[in-house]
Amino acid sequence: MLTIIDAHLHTSGRETSDDVLRSLDDAGVDMAVLLAPFLTEPYSLADRESLRQGNRYLSELVAGHCDRLFGFAVVNPLHPEAPEDLAEVAELPGICGLKMVPTGWYPYEDCAHRVYEVAARFDLPILFHSGIFIDGRSGRFCRPTFYEAVRDHPGLRVTLAHLGWPWCDEANAVGLIDRINGVDPAESQFRFDISFGPPPIYREHVFRTAFDVLGSSLMQFGSDRFLPCSGAHIRAMIDEVSELLDRLEVSREDRNELMSGTASRWLRLPSRV
Repeated sequence: MLTIIDAHLHTSGRETSDDVLRSLDDAGVDMAVLLAPFLTEPYSLADRESLRQGNRYLSELVAGHCDRLFGFAVVNPLHPEAPEDLAEVAELPGICGLKMVPTGWYPYEDCAHRVYEVAARFDLPILFHSGIFIDGRSGRFCRPTFYEAVRDHPGLRVTLAHLGWPWCDEANAVGLIDRINGVDPAESQFRFDISFGPPPIYREHVFRTAFDVLGSSLMQFGSDRFLPCSGAHIRAMIDEVSELLDRLEVSREDRNELMSGTASRWLRLPSRV
C-alpha cells in the first residue's frame, strides 16, 4: 500500500489536532508537515510577535502526535531577532523544521544566512517558497538560483516549493549539481516539491522534465492546502497528481519516492516509511 506524506500543509490558527488528523485519515494521508500560520489573520510575516504566537500554537497543535505531524516554524529574516526566535521555537515540542518565504529579502542576504546558521545548528530542514506568487506579490526574490547560498551551510537540507515555476529549468539546474557530483539523494541539500506550481497547460511537460533531470528521489508531494479543510479537499490534489503520474507512466517505485520516500529522508524518519 502506498504511503503518503503531505509535505506542505498550511495551518490557519483555527484548527484542532482532531480536525487535522480526521482530515488526514479521510484523505488517506499517513503523515504531514504542518506550517505555522502566517497567511491568515491575525498572523503576518510583517508582525514578529504574531509569528511567535503562531509558532507556539503550532507546537501545541502537533505535540502528542509526532508520529504523524511535523511542525515547521515560520520566521522572517527581516526581523533582527529572527535567529533568536528560531532558536527559541526549535526547543518546543513537535517543531522539527522551518518555513521561509523570501519577500522583501533575498535568500543570499546576510539576514537569511543568520537564520540558516541556526537551522543548521538544530538540524532543521527548510521549506522555501520558490517561484512566482499567485497573489500578485513580486516573485523577484524567489528565483531558484538565489537559494544556492544554502550551500554555504553544508548539511542543511532544503526543499524548494512549486518546482520554482516559472523558473523550472533553473530549479532543475540547482538540483542537478548534486547529481552531477555523485551525491547520494539522501544527502542532497536540495529537494523540490510539486505543489501547484505550473498551471495545467505546462504541468505534464514540467513534471516529465523534472523526473528526467532530478529523478523521483529529489521530488516530493505537497498539497499546499489550507487547514482546516476536508479530507476530500486534500484527496483531490492526491488524485490529480496520481492521474498525471499515470499519463507520464511513472513506475510504482518512483511514485513511492515522490509520495513519501523523498520527504521521509528529508525529515530523517526511520527507514520503515
